[in-house]
Amino acid sequence: MQQRARQGGFTLIEILVVIAILAILGALVVPKIMSRPDEARVVAAKQDVGALVQALKLYKLDNGIYPSTEQGLKALVEKPTAGQIPNNWKSYLDKLPRDPWGHDYVYLNPGIKGDIDVMSYGADGQAGGEGHDADIGSWML
Repeated sequence: MQQRARQGGFTLIEILVVIAILAILGALVVPKIMSRPDEARVVAAKQDVGALVQALKLYKLDNGIYPSTEQGLKALVEKPTAGQIPNNWKSYLDKLPRDPWGHDYVYLNPGIKGDIDVMSYGADGQAGGEGHDADIGSWML
């Protein structure tokens, strides 16, 4: 008696079941993964704001005052030439970061919510907003 070797393979039903399972998993997982880049940008902006605030605190420690709004965050990279010139200025940052959406960070002295405010206007680049368009500022740290 000869036994025939059973041919291996999948039936059409088995393939359709696997495709259906993969489609269901994809529908559940993809939306969660797609929002991750926006969340990462918010976290990066908060870290940048924290680093800028720390550099501003060092500036004040060395010079007794924060840079004026007119001098801006640029005073952390280059010695100001206008306004109140700092006596003990040092370079506090190699370069100014831009927020994760490509906009400049906003600096106010005096601040609206504190002595100084450092903020990003979020994804839309406009004041206010909700969700990923919301402002991210030093008062949130």
